[in-house]
Amino acid sequence: MKLFGPLYDRVLDWSRHQHAERYLGALSFAESSFFPIPVDVMLAPMCIARRDKAWRYAIIATVFSVLGGLAGYAIGIGIFDLVEPWLANSHYWGAYQTSREWFDTYGVWAIFVAGFSPIPYKVFTIAAGVAALNLPGFFVASVVGRGARFFLVAGLVVLGGDKLDTTLRKYVEGLGWAVVVLTVAIIGWLMVRG
Repeated sequence: MKLFGPLYDRVLDWSRHQHAERYLGALSFAESSFFPIPVDVMLAPMCIARRDKAWRYAIIATVFSVLGGLAGYAIGIGIFDLVEPWLANSHYWGAYQTSREWFDTYGVWAIFVAGFSPIPYKVFTIAAGVAALNLPGFFVASVVGRGARFFLVAGLVVLGGDKLDTTLRKYVEGLGWAVVVLTVAIIGWLMVRG
């Protein structure tokens, strides 16, 4: 069943839309505070479609992701009591507990790691607010971590050029199904563990 090839083409079409930059900003903000879809799924195709704007897209993703991170921090400080029941029953609870442990051990370095890696950054932003982590340190770690991640994606696309697009088209089905299997395995592991 071909699912990811047509989806890849559709995302490339969306990335050329006249409001694509607004959508990227909105997704970047939402992903950092509550939305489960990573920014990379929009950023990479936008950079592929318009390599001449890749650095601009990385800036937009970084700025709005950090603003979303600050919103997540505010959720942690202000309304965590309302969010906690949902979080406790979600597959993010283990990540939340890990983030609290990491803050005790590593402080704002945990935000840098979460901002750069595939770890759910949104959980760390909320947990940082709950822990009342140093706000200037949180901000700097978020800018550096998120910026490094998004500029890395843009840079890889610029360096890869047309060859990257051709390679992605060739392997997009296998990569897509591999990500699905990996995601299901991680969620299953977290459910068994938690």
